[in-house]
Amino acid sequence: MSYGYSNGFALLVVLFILLIIVGAAFIC
Repeated sequence: MSYGYSNGFALLVVLFILLIIVGAAFIC
């Protein structure tokens, strides 16, 4: 289990969620 890969995946998920929140707030 690679820590770097796990950390990178977590960061990607956080960025994706943040993008959805910002997009929803902008639409609303």
